[in-house]
Amino acid sequence: MNTSRNEHTIATTCEISGRGYWSGREVRVCIDPASAGTGIQLVRDDLPGAPTCPASIDYRLDAALRTNLIHGDAKFQMVEHLLAALTAMEIDNCIVAIDGEEFPGLDGSSAAYVEALRGAGLIIQARAKHRLVVTETIRIEEQGCWLEASPTTDGRAYYEYRLSFDDPTPIAAQTFGLFLTPYQFIRDVSRARTFVTESQASQIRSSGLAAHVTNQELLVIGSNGPIDNTLHYPNECARHKTLDLIGDLALAGIDLVGRFVSFRGGHNLNGKMAKRLAELANSESQKSTQKTTWRRAA
Repeated sequence: MNTSRNEHTIATTCEISGRGYWSGREVRVCIDPASAGTGIQLVRDDLPGAPTCPASIDYRLDAALRTNLIHGDAKFQMVEHLLAALTAMEIDNCIVAIDGEEFPGLDGSSAAYVEALRGAGLIIQARAKHRLVVTETIRIEEQGCWLEASPTTDGRAYYEYRLSFDDPTPIAAQTFGLFLTPYQFIRDVSRARTFVTESQASQIRSSGLAAHVTNQELLVIGSNGPIDNTLHYPNECARHKTLDLIGDLALAGIDLVGRFVSFRGGHNLNGKMAKRLAELANSESQKSTQKTTWRRAA
């Protein structure tokens, strides 16, 4: 484990508002600057005592089609799009207050979060940002899907998603990958939206969920392409899965250096990898502490 830069926070408060995909409830998200070492802290300011939950894999709760966190009364749904934006924009410390349980769906991407954070500005803080350098390959496989973290030689984080379906689907097999920087994320990933097939959308809506979500708020793919919508990128589906991968692995709580490649993986597999990476980072931190203690004793 080593350092490559100092920690960052935002210069001023910024806000984002919208409706949750699942609940349909209007919510307001307020992101405030925070001191060095704070990390990303999520706050339910609509509840008594404003309970808080760190954006950490320790508080991840398994859920279908999204990433949720829970710590006591502090429950949060669909945090991955926000976390992807914070990670890509290199925001390490902030307080994220929301007046509801589910983060807004917006257009299904991270674009609104990115624009708000860019408008808030960046402050460099007087604390080194630690990072985990992957030195050995870690591979997790489940039911024909896999996610692999492996070493890289150029000191950067590379994320890639390979999309492929066994069953007949209007979504073609596609791949996307990038070395993560604020510029690359803004240009190539931030506008990639959540997607479902037409049949999946019908099943979700018939179950009583997301009935309020229009085809403009969700990328619904039919036999002839997007319904009542147009693609932002030719391989937008793979790019959105890459966005999810970035946001989910952010729960490891540390800057990552390595190659992170997913084949047909989802939030559950991402969460398991984030846990492995967090455990590895904790182990490396303990080793570093022991070395420092030994040197002082010597």
